[in-house]
Parts: sequence; C-alpha cells; structure tokens
Amino acid sequence: MGADRNKLLLNVRSHPIIAWTLLAAEAATTIKWIGIIASSDDKDDLKAIIADLNLSKPVEIILGGSTRQESVYNGIKALPAEAKFVLIHDGARCLVTPNLFNACTRAIHNCSGLIAAIPVKDTIKVVDQNGIIQSTPDRKQLWAAQTPQGFDVKLLRECHELGISQGWEVTDDAALLERCGVEVIIVPGEETNLKVTTPQDLAIAEFILSQRSSE
Repeated sequence: MGADRNKLLLNVRSHPIIAWTLLAAEAATTIKWIGIIASSDDKDDLKAIIADLNLSKPVEIILGGSTRQESVYNGIKALPAEAKFVLIHDGARCLVTPNLFNACTRAIHNCSGLIAAIPVKDTIKVVDQNGIIQSTPDRKQLWAAQTPQGFDVKLLRECHELGISQGWEVTDDAALLERCGVEVIIVPGEETNLKVTTPQDLAIAEFILSQRSSE
C-alpha cells in the first residue's frame, strides 16, 4: 500500500478499513464473539476504533505472532472456552457482508472446514521461471480463495499443533487442514469481497461502499 501505517487503519468513507470489517461482523446474527489478531504497535489505535464503534458484541485484541500461522494459533488459544466453531477472516476484506458471515457459520455446522471462494473467470497460465507458459489448467476447476474460512475449533487446534510439531509452513488454514487429510469445502463467496492491498483497491472499496450507502 505504501502507507505510513498499517493499511487497516487507513480511512475509507470516514471509517478505518478494519472498522468496516468489524461492522459487518457486528451485523452478522450468527457471530457471538470477535477477536482481532494484531501487533502491539496497533493496539491503542484498535482500542480507539472499537470504542468509537460502540459494538454490542465482545471484542478482544490478541497479540499476533511472527507468521500468519502463529498469529492464527494465538487467536485459537484466545477463543472463549465454549467456542465450537470459528470463522477466520482477513481484516483487509472490509467489503464482506453479514450475509456471507452468516452463510459460512451455517455451513460449518455440517463440515470440518470451509473457505469462501469464487469461480475464476480469467484463463490461468502456469509459467516457469523464464516466463514460458507450461500449461493451461481447466478453469472449471479453479476457484479464487477469499475469507472467511470456517473450522471446527477442536480439529483446527489439533491441525495447528500437528503443523507445529512437524515444522509445516502453510499460507492459510485451509491448506493446513488439507495437509492433515481433512476435507475442506467451498462456500460461494462474493465478487465484491476483495482484499484491499493497493491504492486502487481503496478507490474501488470507496465506490462500493458509496453504492451500498445510497441503496
């Protein structure tokens, strides 16, 4: 993003990016508790944002780790003792809707793990280190991964602990479960559920949120 601070603290339509994510979680009827995994540098800013939003659901700030995997494991350990299922969401996907959170929550009661995703529309090329095309995979079998991802808490904890003992490094929790031989299903995501990564994404998010406001 090239910003002077965590991109989640940048404003979109007068609210920080993370605030829009929190508002969607607040509006999702199936979510009972919210944990924000963050660095110690952002803790005070996040506390101020949470206070400003005046959320009705309990929100806990959890110190992250040196990797995404370690951060998620810290989040698992901080879950309420009674939690049986968890959704893991990227705070930068601030355009997620309460409906998608609710759909994932309902689906996780009937599977071990899930990930929101959308079918790939573009033709994908597999390219080697020299920029030469090696193959063209069948687009019908390709899905673009989003978040939230949802899991059975006990199973997710066991997979993380196995990953730690084996020294595995994975890019997301669905990949961790796949490595453990656990089936992970797809829940249809949302075309607008983009990850805000660049200044151009900020402009797109501004436009989409303006449209939603006018509607």
